[in-house]
Amino acid sequence: MANNYASAETTVVLLAAGHGKRMLPLTKSTPKPLLKVGDEALIEHHLHRLRSMGFRDVVINLAYLGEQIRQHLDNGAKYGLNIRYSDESATGALETAGGLQHALPLISSDPFLVVNADIWTDYPFTQLLGHLDRPARLVMGPNPSHNPDGDFSYDPDSGMLFVANTSKQSHTFCGIALYHKSLFVSQDSGVRPLAPMFRELIQQEQLEAVVYEGEWQDIGTPERLASLNQRYKAV
Repeated sequence: MANNYASAETTVVLLAAGHGKRMLPLTKSTPKPLLKVGDEALIEHHLHRLRSMGFRDVVINLAYLGEQIRQHLDNGAKYGLNIRYSDESATGALETAGGLQHALPLISSDPFLVVNADIWTDYPFTQLLGHLDRPARLVMGPNPSHNPDGDFSYDPDSGMLFVANTSKQSHTFCGIALYHKSLFVSQDSGVRPLAPMFRELIQQEQLEAVVYEGEWQDIGTPERLASLNQRYKAV
């Protein structure tokens, strides 16, 4: 069971470099992680929850309108965190694997936690921590309505992910994961998505997962953001 010491020693990378094209026109002049739910930006909800769970060290990758994020969050002191930035603005967003490779010099722990800045969840991040035998451990959830065919299938007996021989997979990746640095150290720098790496790890039976059936949403469209805000106001 993860504890406050484990979380205090673990670096969290918040992925915030994407353009958010599906969120247009909201992201025309505002980066997606700064879109608001209630009175706070999406990324701020993550920061408050991470601090409450004992995390201290946060790295945020930046590209599209990234300077707005840096100016808004600063060094993280107002959240009780130490925030550093991995800036991809010179090249443009490097995709997830490329962005994590670029951020490695700022990541103090091994393994380290990665969370998409544009999701909404009550997942208890400390539950993912602990000894990691394989290169990665992902959080998977039931397929949402916007991704009915899923991403991967899950074997509860082994805790491993696989790709079923059908058009429909059983679970969707929640954008929350624990990674060993070794997964990214040897890769070439530059633009590189994660999906091909996941497929290779699955073939090698090296991609493990946990399933979470609680609150999780990918805030990928203006309609989903509006719906979340309506629900948030009603609570």
